Amino acid sequence: MARSKARVYTCCALLLLLVFAVIVAIAVAVRRRCPSGSFSKAAVAADTKTCSEVGRDMLQRGGSAVDGAIAALLCTSIMNPQSAGLGGGSIFTVMDSSGNVKIINSRETAPSKVDPHLLKSCSQSFNLTSGSKWIGVPGEIRGYELVHRRYGKLPWAELFQPTIKLAREGFPIPPVQGLFISFIDQKQTPPLWKAFTDEKGNLLKTGDIVKFEKLADTLETIANVGAEAFYSGRIAEDLVRDVQEAGGVLTLEDLASYKVKVTDAWVVPMGDYQMYIPPPPSGGALLSLVLNIMKGYHMDSAPQSADQKTRFYHRYVEAFKFANGLKKHIGDPNFISNKTAMKMIEADFADHIRTLISSNRTHDPQYYSLTPYLDSLGTTHLSVLAEDGSAVAVTSTINHIFGSKVYSSRTGIVLNNELSDFCKRTDEIFPAPVVFVDSENTLKFEPKFDKDIIKELKALGHNQKEATRFYNVVNVVEKKDGCVCAVSDQRKKGEAAGY
Repeated sequence: MARSKARVYTCCALLLLLVFAVIVAIAVAVRRRCPSGSFSKAAVAADTKTCSEVGRDMLQRGGSAVDGAIAALLCTSIMNPQSAGLGGGSIFTVMDSSGNVKIINSRETAPSKVDPHLLKSCSQSFNLTSGSKWIGVPGEIRGYELVHRRYGKLPWAELFQPTIKLAREGFPIPPVQGLFISFIDQKQTPPLWKAFTDEKGNLLKTGDIVKFEKLADTLETIANVGAEAFYSGRIAEDLVRDVQEAGGVLTLEDLASYKVKVTDAWVVPMGDYQMYIPPPPSGGALLSLVLNIMKGYHMDSAPQSADQKTRFYHRYVEAFKFANGLKKHIGDPNFISNKTAMKMIEADFADHIRTLISSNRTHDPQYYSLTPYLDSLGTTHLSVLAEDGSAVAVTSTINHIFGSKVYSSRTGIVLNNELSDFCKRTDEIFPAPVVFVDSENTLKFEPKFDKDIIKELKALGHNQKEATRFYNVVNVVEKKDGCVCAVSDQRKKGEAAGY
């Protein structure tokens, strides 16, 4: 009897080992099926390889998608300080592991003492919309605080350590940062110039070692004390003092009273998918409009012939011209109605706009209801997918290149110029090379764009202007058939990381 039981137990144990071996074999087989460059568990796509790796490391330590995103954003504040940082704001779209989606909006707000007639000094030139008067109340760190409190797993301070180390010890200036450093004007922005010069007073360039020691001190305090250190106490006092000395109106009360907004996402059906977008002031409604317009043309495959490509791009840029004309309806929901923006995400509205797109011609600006506005630059985006299925898409910005160009020498923070976003008003995802439709409905083609298509589009009446640089950044993560594919935009020399 005992011998019979032993045989049974032995057989059961062998069976369990066999089942385990099969499971392992299947798991290995699935992992091997993942294409080269993809990952089996999780990934981060930021606009630099270094920051993607910083975010990935947090995920590998057991961190959440939000932990990875915050760590990668902090890293971006020194790898691409011309685009984003503590002096700006962000919008998080967060999906938890059960599929629930929330929007955390920590974009900049107007200071209490802002000049009510400020917008009368708006200009079409970025240079004339830099300066202290355009600075909004920074919301970046308050956003990190709230999203970490809701979704974070790792200790708050741990997320800061990689960036503090890089900022204090120094690193070679990446090519994109180096490009924009070269445009800093010593006479117009002396503190910013000094922040990017060596001990001999020479402006740093790509490959030179740069250190952000003041910013490292600021980050270390925030890591140890919490977000409140940015909005009250010594850091707040130093920041306000620097802004006011530069002529700005930011006050301690502005910082102390800043609040983050949490809302539901807007849901847009898109074929077999559902797209979750932040409501205004995000431009997600405009993107969904363009996608719905193009969906109505029932393209089952990529255009092949020259005629098909010309027709596609003509419809595509016409859709963006109508989107440009609707930008004036995308604003702060506390001051303007969301009614028109909500219409934009409806299929019927896209159907109507599609009927206005002529197949063989373009139109005057009035046809698209276009009103003047400034094109925006100086933004970063990153996407994160964690092992548990939770995901984050976050856009962070200081608005234009180096924002207001006001540098707080006491804190190491570059301030935004977000208020200029309201100028002459009450963002495009496409494989490279791209065509950009600017605020004057002029087409700007990326280098290597098909010259024949450019010629045909011009024949249809589209205006063209030369453009040497493209600032758009698309960093995405996708999970399909058990594999995680992450791509960072090469225009900003980005590279994703995962495991």
